[in-house]
Amino acid sequence: MRLLFIHADRFDYRVVSKAIESPEPLEGAGREGSFQDVLVVFTTVEQPDEQAAEQVVREAVESILDVAGKVAARRLVIYPYAHLSPQLASPGPSLSILKALEQHLKETRVDVHRSPFGWYKAFTVACKGHPLSELSRTITAAPTGSRERAETQKERVSKALEAEEKLESSWFVLDPEGRLTPVSEYDFEGRENLAKFVRYEMAKVRAAAQVPPHVTLMKRLEMADYEPGSDPGNMRWYPKGALIKRLLEQYVSERVAEYGAMEVETPVMYDLHHPSLASYLDRFPARQYMVESEDKELFLRFSACFGQFLLIHDAQVSYRQLPLKLYELTRYSFRREKSGELVGLRRLRAFTMPDCHALCVDMDQARMELLTRFQLSLSVLKEGLGLSEADLELAVRFTKDFYETNRELVHSLVRLFGKPALAEMWPERFFYFILKWEFNFVDALDKASALSTDQIDVENAERYGIVYVDEKAEKRFPLILHCSPSGAIERDVYALLEKAYLAQQRGETPTLPLWLQPTQVRLIPVSERVLLEVLKVADRMEELQVPVRVDVDDRPVTVDRKVRDAEVEWIEYILVVGPRELRSGVFTVRKRSTREMLQLSLTDLADAIRTETARKPFLPLTLPRCLSKRPQFPG
Repeated sequence: MRLLFIHADRFDYRVVSKAIESPEPLEGAGREGSFQDVLVVFTTVEQPDEQAAEQVVREAVESILDVAGKVAARRLVIYPYAHLSPQLASPGPSLSILKALEQHLKETRVDVHRSPFGWYKAFTVACKGHPLSELSRTITAAPTGSRERAETQKERVSKALEAEEKLESSWFVLDPEGRLTPVSEYDFEGRENLAKFVRYEMAKVRAAAQVPPHVTLMKRLEMADYEPGSDPGNMRWYPKGALIKRLLEQYVSERVAEYGAMEVETPVMYDLHHPSLASYLDRFPARQYMVESEDKELFLRFSACFGQFLLIHDAQVSYRQLPLKLYELTRYSFRREKSGELVGLRRLRAFTMPDCHALCVDMDQARMELLTRFQLSLSVLKEGLGLSEADLELAVRFTKDFYETNRELVHSLVRLFGKPALAEMWPERFFYFILKWEFNFVDALDKASALSTDQIDVENAERYGIVYVDEKAEKRFPLILHCSPSGAIERDVYALLEKAYLAQQRGETPTLPLWLQPTQVRLIPVSERVLLEVLKVADRMEELQVPVRVDVDDRPVTVDRKVRDAEVEWIEYILVVGPRELRSGVFTVRKRSTREMLQLSLTDLADAIRTETARKPFLPLTLPRCLSKRPQFPG
């Protein structure tokens, strides 16, 4: 069972229509509800709960009462909510468990109301916004006979993660002029996106109360979906989404190669009891997947650090070779994120992370390298993904001691970014790094996600025995920078889709950068009689020596329907082709992003595509060229 708690000033709902064939009968006030100062418990009953209903209800009651006590809530609403898990229980058992949960809570003399099950409902919620106003819990149904074993096999939580949850920080806004202003005193007028980001970061609540827009888009565009046959947070990627993902991976890897990093490949699992790894686990704020193999306990990597550090430990390194840069594109890294946070592509348990480390002689060299990588990361997001400064918010996090001795470095980062940033100051060092920065994207639900990031690591060289030989032939520990120029590839796709949705909300055309569009040119024959000639047009486009993904809509539907479908697929160039166009060689081209109708030859069109996709990688789409030959994936 998944529980998402929202402590609200006000919560209203009303029944709209049936969500399942046989929903719970409505009785009087069940059709709608209006509540003030209430703890709303969004509740999802999962398949395993059916076999352990009593245990699940008992533990859910304990969790709900615990949260209600912490936020001093005297009124509860149990709200059935199917969007917290891809593994839903059947309707009958779900309703029985929800009724039992309601009854047990009433027996504790709590004022509790349950909204009806099996209906689509419109709701509004006014979250109070205090640090405990958004929380999540997962109730695990233990199969018969496994309860005792489950008690002994607790999820391993690192000391760094425990420290992060208790961390006391000071929060500021740092502007390009170097002014450090406490958040409580800063005037956010004209900086609404920064204000949203600051509120999100300070609340430290990552769970989502509703489905973010990019989830609907990733399904409708046949890009990605949940995989019910796997652990939550592991996605399936359809051909279009897989293409976008591979293109992003290739682009980031090429940019890192230009920067001068050496690409390596390392294992995905490591010995839990390796002395260097065991201590590092407790310094990294992440939850781990554990694996048993013969007589070893292993964990799945949550970054490329382990492999790269063990690899460079065995190399001979001179100060003349520093800064030395290593890079790996991890397919995949794994983190057991909390289940209530696993919504769409924003936060996953298995993800692709470009991970680049640099070994530096000293702090002076680390400063220069950090600034270079900062500009590289900004360029990747702007030139590659098409994100602007308006789409991004910068966070810089540091210890108080580091800031006092390196103010100019921190100020330089904000000046390069060009607008005020969130600054988090720690009174002392909790982690292995003393400075960390991130570019963050704020989505349509006002949730923020880190994309590019870099850190100055002062611990791991010594922990892993990584040394270089200095000019006096003495061994020294380098500083290590940890950078992902793009952040997780899946999260980049999330940001692109959320950006497109926000553009649509402003009345603009939602789209993807042309180089990432699975189909860039759609040819639509006016009739079946010209289909063979249109297929030859597609061949000629590819012969013009411009990388282009072109397909042909040969389905037996109207031309208007084909044009509409191409628009819905976000295809940039749409050409309706008939005898006149075939004779003249001049085509009326719909340019979707600008809503223009252009008269172009194939050569002119190829030149326009070449200009828009310059310095970007190209891969062919693995779907058949003709739409009639393609399967339809769930959307």
